[in-house]
Amino acid sequence: MPWFNFWSSSSSDTASLTEQANRTGSKVQQTASKLRNEVETSDTFTDLTSSKSRFIAALTQPNTLLATTVLTTAILTLFTLQRRFARRFPTATDIPSTFILHSQRRFTRSIFGRVTSIGDADNFRLFHTPLGRLAFWGLLRKVPDAVKSLKNNTIHIRLAGIDAPELSHFGRPAQPYGKEALDWLTAYLKGRRVRCYVHKQDQYGRVVATVFIRKGLLRRDVGLQMLRAGLAGVYEAKSGAEFGGKDVEGNYRAAEKWAKRKGRGMWAATKTLETPREYKNRYREGGTATGVEGKG
Repeated sequence: MPWFNFWSSSSSDTASLTEQANRTGSKVQQTASKLRNEVETSDTFTDLTSSKSRFIAALTQPNTLLATTVLTTAILTLFTLQRRFARRFPTATDIPSTFILHSQRRFTRSIFGRVTSIGDADNFRLFHTPLGRLAFWGLLRKVPDAVKSLKNNTIHIRLAGIDAPELSHFGRPAQPYGKEALDWLTAYLKGRRVRCYVHKQDQYGRVVATVFIRKGLLRRDVGLQMLRAGLAGVYEAKSGAEFGGKDVEGNYRAAEKWAKRKGRGMWAATKTLETPREYKNRYREGGTATGVEGKG
């Protein structure tokens, strides 16, 4: 039997192969067309097409568009509220400039938290607990009390508008009533929840703020109460004093006058009184002063 020659063929053989290939291609096309017709007329294809059409129609319904809009708006609103009210600030430097109030504006923005320690008689440290119990602080979320946990995790607050008697610092003696003022502020604030309306940050990295505490059903201005107790004076400086408005400053000065008239606290002195501002100026200038002489 002769071997088939792969390298050569007659013209009749070539024509035969071409005709056979055309017939095969025609059969393939017929089969594919038949399958396509069967798929398109089948129940499954009809159901899929119908389901897709119904889905698209449902998406374009007014009720669906309204629900989608409401849901999207709600998500964006919750995100905005979280950024505005529920974000926790570990330290003073984390507080954004949007919380800083102009000195002549009424109180609008605040931070809420628990007082963890008292520094001098006019400043303390606060652990920020945004939204308070609404965010389950003190319930499911605990305010830390260990020194290690509080390190770099509290805001240093300076009471706005007042100046308390100085404690002993850097080899300088304490002013009279300095310890009494510290004891008063400690008893009044430590461990309590307070709301602080931020005015600015001072040169020591503290937040200068007007601070309120709730006593029963009443909300008390801590600085104002300290002035009425005669354990602080109105902050006096050529620049940089913050009160939160002229009316607040007026209330502070009236409280100081009342405490002087009643002889409350450090205003019980019968001879001379060196105010905290005078004390600071004296040591800044390297001079001396007589200090305070109280009754008895």
